[in-house]
This record gives sequence, structure tokens and C-alpha cells, in this order.
Amino acid sequence: MPLVLSSPAFTHEGPIPRRYTCEGEDLSPPLAWEGVPAGTASLALIVDDPDAPDPAAPKMVWVHWILYNLPPDLAGLEEGVRVLPPGTGEGLNDWHRTGYGGPCPPVGRHRYFHKLYALDIRLPHLGTPRKAELEAAMAGHVLAEAVLVGTYEKGDA
Repeated sequence: MPLVLSSPAFTHEGPIPRRYTCEGEDLSPPLAWEGVPAGTASLALIVDDPDAPDPAAPKMVWVHWILYNLPPDLAGLEEGVRVLPPGTGEGLNDWHRTGYGGPCPPVGRHRYFHKLYALDIRLPHLGTPRKAELEAAMAGHVLAEAVLVGTYEKGDA
């Protein structure tokens, strides 16, 4: 069975509800996964937007959330998760803070990639890494990857 990432709040390539954005409560959406492969020692999650600042002329990938060393037996994260499993590390998002920062596109409909990685190691303590530092630490250790894409444009209900 492949690694699958889903959310009861939105479908793959569907709109992310306002509740999970800067125009709403800015809560992290509930996430669920299944199919974690045998030999997985930890999981990592990166949420980013490749359409920043304008989908018509993207110039950067905006990072919204970074988690690493999630336990392999974890089956998901609840909505607005505040207490992470012991040992879970958090990276810096592009607001220069840890934690979830919801969609807040300046213009147009953006895509938000929720990427879950099954790793064959538990990563060393990385402090509060940026996305590139986490990806470098994961290199050569990814057993499986799952992607859930949601979209948002300011003014969506």
C-alpha cells in the first residue's frame, strides 16, 4: 500500500477552507495518513506554496510549516494541533517562526503542497531548521513520500 496523505477538511487539489487561512482562524488543518512503509523510523512534514507571490509570475516557494521526527506509528495530526508528540522537531517557516502559518496569498489562487516523508532514520536534533536544511538532512533516507495539494485565493468562503 502506498503512503497516502489526506485531510477531512479538503480534497486533493480542492479549496482549503477559510478556517485554516489568515482570513479565518489560521488553524492547521486536520491531516491523516496511512501506508507508512515498514522500516520507517520517523516522519517529516513540509507545507509550502510554490506560487509566491503571484501564480502568474512565481518567484519563490513560501514555506508554511515544517515538522520532523514525528513518530512512525502516528496516523495524523488533529486540527489546530498545539501539543506535538514528544521528540517532534519544528522548523522555521517563512514568517521566521515555528508552527503553522496558513495560506495568505497576496494575489490569485495559490497551491499549497502538504508533503509527508517516511524516513529510514530518526533525524538528529536540527534545532529549528529551514526547509533546505531539513531536506539536506533527509537526503538518502526517504522511503516514501505522499503529497496533498490544496488551493486558496483570498475571498474564498
